[in-house]
Amino acid sequence: MLPRLVVGLAALLCALCAPAARAADAAWTVQPGGARPYVYLEGVPGTVLEDTLAVTNPGTKPLTVRLRAADAYNTETGALAVRGARGSHGAGTWITLASKRVTVPPRTRAEIPFSVTVPPGALPGDHPGAVMAAFGGREAGVRIHLRVSGPTLAALTVEQVKVSGGAIHYTLVNRGNTALTPRLTIRADGLFGEVLRRAPRTLPVELLPAQRVTLTETWRDHPSLDSVTVRIEATAPGDAHAKGSASAAFVPWGTVAGSAAGLLAAAGGTVWFLRRRRSADPGPAPEQTGSERHLGRSGA
Repeated sequence: MLPRLVVGLAALLCALCAPAARAADAAWTVQPGGARPYVYLEGVPGTVLEDTLAVTNPGTKPLTVRLRAADAYNTETGALAVRGARGSHGAGTWITLASKRVTVPPRTRAEIPFSVTVPPGALPGDHPGAVMAAFGGREAGVRIHLRVSGPTLAALTVEQVKVSGGAIHYTLVNRGNTALTPRLTIRADGLFGEVLRRAPRTLPVELLPAQRVTLTETWRDHPSLDSVTVRIEATAPGDAHAKGSASAAFVPWGTVAGSAAGLLAAAGGTVWFLRRRRSADPGPAPEQTGSERHLGRSGA
């Protein structure tokens, strides 16, 4: 089943400091050839696949863009990104561009051919890549979704679940060979029953094969005083299913600290009062010896 894909990678935009005369150049676009929403290619190891991408120049001056192929990956928070010019080791190295530098005349759409050579030993599954176009400090990309024919496996794990204050942190890891769109359910039970239940929802993340993302769920109305167990369940198309859990204790430390300070102050006051009382009490008169009693009677 063809996965749901975003049209192109999120463009890597930089602040444009060009003068107003070049404002029209900033409107250039790059997209798959043939007015498609994305590029999808599939083949067995050893085959060569061909396709095109299009660069449109709506401006009044010629536009020269630089093109490069790259691997696609997930950032730590789940966003899609591409490797740098020398950081690709997967699908980005399988892509060959007809030209790495293309000049597009004004008000023209130019289509640039490219090919993908699937290595003989390529593993089955999804191999995400992209073709990036750059001009004037701006870089935009077209997603190349490449699938190598063969058995596919949808699998993921939920790891490193942690409850910290008003947040639940967890990590999702794609253990299979297909891109996944996870669906998440969260619940928590305390000493006296359920304290949190969130309906299943699809996460705004496309988790690529062999990638991991660390996400956070806010929990503003957590208990003030309780011991809870948080359970996370993740699913994805293809019968992927995983669970993770963590325990946490919620204690109102501000109240506890205030009560402890009050008890310490009371105890300190009691000790001070007892010591002061002892120092003011002269105690019993000393007992007289026999000679002292005799002298007392003689003087009488």
